[in-house]
Amino acid sequence: MADVARLAGVSHQTVSRVLNGHPNVRTETQARVQAAIEELGYRRNSSARALVTRRTGVIGVVAFDTTHYGPAQTLSGIEHAARADGYFLSVVTLQTVTRQAVSEAMDYLAQQSVEGYIVIAPKRAVVEGLAGQPADRPVVAVEGGEAPDLPVACVDQEGGGYLATRHLLDQGHRTVHHIAGPDDWLESEGRIAGWRRALAEAGAPVPEPLYGDWRPRSGYRIGAQLAGDPDVSALFVANDQMALGALRALGEAGVRVPDDVSVIGFDDIPESEFFTPPLTTVAQDFSEVGRRGIELLIDMLEAPAESTSLHPARSVVPARLVARVSTAPARA
Repeated sequence: MADVARLAGVSHQTVSRVLNGHPNVRTETQARVQAAIEELGYRRNSSARALVTRRTGVIGVVAFDTTHYGPAQTLSGIEHAARADGYFLSVVTLQTVTRQAVSEAMDYLAQQSVEGYIVIAPKRAVVEGLAGQPADRPVVAVEGGEAPDLPVACVDQEGGGYLATRHLLDQGHRTVHHIAGPDDWLESEGRIAGWRRALAEAGAPVPEPLYGDWRPRSGYRIGAQLAGDPDVSALFVANDQMALGALRALGEAGVRVPDDVSVIGFDDIPESEFFTPPLTTVAQDFSEVGRRGIELLIDMLEAPAESTSLHPARSVVPARLVARVSTAPARA
C-alpha cells in the first residue's frame, strides 16, 4: 500500500479509502490511485503482509445479540469493509453483557493475535465494560453513543429521533407518543432524546414513553394499549419491528393508519415498504457505520504511535427520513 501511495502522490489513508469505496475521495484522486494500483499490480494479500510486517491482518470483533436487525446489519457492514481492505475478522458474539463477559471476549480475541478490536456497543454496559481494558491494542466502539475515551463510529440516533418527531409535528399533530426501545440501549436513549427535543422546541406536551423490547410482540402489546386513547394521533415507534406489531394492534382495534393515527418507525428494514400501509421510517446506513469503524481502526493501526490524539475520533453518520404512506396530516 505504501508503494501505491508513493506513486499516486497521496497518503496511505487515501489509498485505504479508495480501496474501501469511500465516497468523499475526489474523482481525480481515485483515478491516480487506481492507475498506481494497476501499474504496480498491487493486490491486497494479508498473508504476505503478515510475513513482511509481522502483522496478522486479523481484526477482533465483539458483537452482541445479532438476532436483532441493527447489530446484525452493523456486523455485516464491518465484515464487508474489512474484507474490502484485506483484513479478516475473528468474531465473538455475546448473549449477555457484563464487564466480565466483555473482558473475557477481548482476552479470547487477543489469543487469536488480532491487531485491534471493534466492539459493537449498543448497550451502556458494553461501553462500561471497555473501561480499564488493557491498552495494548487499539479499540473502536461502533454504535457506542457517548464513549469519551474511545473512537466511535455511530448513527446520529438523537438526530433520527428528532427527524421522526419533527415530521409528525409538521403534519399538524398536537403531540407525538413514543414506543421506545429497552431503556438500557444507547440507541433507545438517543432516540428518546431527539423525540423530547423536538417536542420541547414545539412547545408540545411530552407523554411518558412506553418501553418495548424491539420485537413485534411488544409493539403489538403497547399498540393495543394506545389504540383506545383518543389523544393519540401520532406515534413514533423506536424500530420497524415494533411498529409492525403496533400497526396490527391498531388495525384490530379499528384504528385506521394514517387516517386516525400516523405511525413512523426507525431502521428502514427491507420489509418496511411492504407493511400495510407502507411504513414511514428513519433509515440507518449500517454499511457506512461499519466502513467508518474499520476506517478509524485502520487509521490507528497504520498511524505512528506518537501521532495518537488525546481526543478520540468520533464519526457520526446522519439518519435519513423515508416518507411513505403511514403518516398523514392531522385531522382537523
